[in-house]
Amino acid sequence: MEKIVLNITGMTCASCSSVIQKNLRDAKGIILANVNIATERAQIEFDPKKITKEEIVGIIKKTGYGVVKETKSAHSVHEKTGKLRKIFLSSLFFGLPLFYISMIAVDKNVLVQLILTTIIVVINRNTYVSGFKKLLALGPNMESLVAIGTMAAYLYSLFVFVFGVLDAMVYFESAGLILVFVSLGTFLEERAKGKTSKALESLMGLQPMTATVVEGKKERQIPISQVKKGDVLVVKPGEKIPVDGKIIRGESTVDESMITGESVPVFKRKGGVVIGSTINKTGVLYFKVTGVGEETMLAQIVKIMEEAIASKAPIQLLADKVSFYFVPSVIGIACLALIGWMLAGYGFPFALTAFVAVLIIACPCALGLATPTAVMMGTGLAAKRGILIKSSKALEMAHKIDTVVFDKTGTLTKGKPEVATVVEFGILRKKLIDLAYSLAKNSHHPVSRAIVDLGVSKKNVSISLVGVKEIQGCGIEARLKISNTRVLLGNEKLMILMGVPILDKAQETIDSLANKGQTPLIVVEGKDIVGVFGVMDQIKINSKEAVLALQNMGKEIMLITGDKKAVGETVGRELGIKTVLAEVLPQDKSAKIKELQEMGRVVVMVGDGINDAPALAQADLGIALGSGTDVALEAGEIVLVKDDLLDVIEAIKISSYTLKKIKQNLFWAFFYNTAGIPIAAGLLYPMLGFLLNPMIAALAMSFSSVSVVSNSLSMRFYKTK
Repeated sequence: MEKIVLNITGMTCASCSSVIQKNLRDAKGIILANVNIATERAQIEFDPKKITKEEIVGIIKKTGYGVVKETKSAHSVHEKTGKLRKIFLSSLFFGLPLFYISMIAVDKNVLVQLILTTIIVVINRNTYVSGFKKLLALGPNMESLVAIGTMAAYLYSLFVFVFGVLDAMVYFESAGLILVFVSLGTFLEERAKGKTSKALESLMGLQPMTATVVEGKKERQIPISQVKKGDVLVVKPGEKIPVDGKIIRGESTVDESMITGESVPVFKRKGGVVIGSTINKTGVLYFKVTGVGEETMLAQIVKIMEEAIASKAPIQLLADKVSFYFVPSVIGIACLALIGWMLAGYGFPFALTAFVAVLIIACPCALGLATPTAVMMGTGLAAKRGILIKSSKALEMAHKIDTVVFDKTGTLTKGKPEVATVVEFGILRKKLIDLAYSLAKNSHHPVSRAIVDLGVSKKNVSISLVGVKEIQGCGIEARLKISNTRVLLGNEKLMILMGVPILDKAQETIDSLANKGQTPLIVVEGKDIVGVFGVMDQIKINSKEAVLALQNMGKEIMLITGDKKAVGETVGRELGIKTVLAEVLPQDKSAKIKELQEMGRVVVMVGDGINDAPALAQADLGIALGSGTDVALEAGEIVLVKDDLLDVIEAIKISSYTLKKIKQNLFWAFFYNTAGIPIAAGLLYPMLGFLLNPMIAALAMSFSSVSVVSNSLSMRFYKTK
């Protein structure tokens, strides 16, 4: 399977995207097709054995739309907005005298009205070309409605003027002023749409244009495009880090707020990782380039955001379906209104007014913009806080979850075991740690690493050993070089294997540590146990606060771990989690998630993105931690770059807030069209004598779309509660 993103031209409303989307989805070989009116892009997944990219482009062109290679840059958005502004101002320039002559002046000079209206029609000729082209391709859109309505009013008025039909009204002002209002609405809509993509544009503009490469003892500035993997770069205080890399020399603090949302600068030293586009604050850093271009974390974040914006939320599917049938239905209703009023004896001018008003007021632009503009703002809000939301589905699903399943190691806990307890039997503590440190240095097991870290922190002395042997799953065996005495470091299995008796006092200590959730590591010198270390994976700072906050939101919290039951339950008790699923192998975690789903639960799985991928994929929503690692970016539908569990709550809050805005937008879009069409068709005329003026319909139609986009833009003022 292959994925492509195509930039489409000529789309103006929801029906445009729906028509293209339906034609693509009906084509053999296309698995998925999402067409987004806000970004003017199509995201397509297809089987290259059944259909080619050229054939896909051909399908789009057959529906009357264009495909361009260029991406929608900030410059192209600005250029398009400028053109629409020019069209509106030109239309307004000729529309104001038309309004005065037709509405205010005593002398209703019809010839002048004809000339002014004709000029306005010519200025807005693209509306007619596009509208009738889509109509002939059996995919009518907003421009089709405007083109049919205004051209009907214009041609009827022209007929009356040319043939001098007495006592017949002309509708030049309706045709001309409708185009003025429509051009205003299109201009304001495009400008507002441009503002919704600012978060994405600001991310894309973060990368510096040059980098300083180190060549031997010399430093040279080169364009960012020339930087290659393996190059050594230097970054001085105050400079932006150009690309991703690994530090080989130097120490500094780095401001990563633009990527992670973390306001406090992070200390970096040799071996540490730097992220492109972050700011070096205090020292000089030399680093080896590990990622350039699309491989950088910034590029991945931008790609994730673009895909999220292009994807369809389930709630949008209803709007898409309605939009596809909406325009043909409106044309049908307009024709019924025209014929109905004529048959009722109200005459052609009256019927024409209803016909034009229905076509103009029914534009489905607001329907098409309701979801994508809110999604763009929601993903932007989240990204600023170090939360990457990879799809609209994830954004909509986050607020629905009722069960949160946390992985333990690396998620609720630091994922780095530390020595919590040291118990010595007839030996000095310093000597015990020296002995354990000397043995642990020879092991690759993470539990042994905890003792090594303790030894380093205490500046312990390494004792010379000989015959060192690691026994898989048990521990380390060696002999003291100075006395040839046997020494051991390991678990109870090692003691049984080596025939070391565990006396009551030692057994009590081992059992006590295990009950506290600590892993006992036993130290033996000769034939006797001389000490026991309790090693434990410490709980992260914000874990307890996050669990409590989720419980207060009414979510059921569960813990899943491959550790022993005692260890899992200890962590659960400390965090206030009652349900602990312990001794679950990584490959079995997804099965446990499935069991919960079969019970009717909506489950979110929160894991570190390394060995939790199957469970993250199985859950209704997968949230991955991992400080922005490649694995985490791939694994979860939502990625918490900062590795902070409080961001789970923030993600749910942003999700709920975004969905609230989507529902508001869709309600007003549906309500507006549902209420507007009958009024435009003349439903109120028999009772109240009111018939909607097509110009008022045009003004209302234009501002309905603008109001929807403005409601989405108000999300910029969202504050964490």
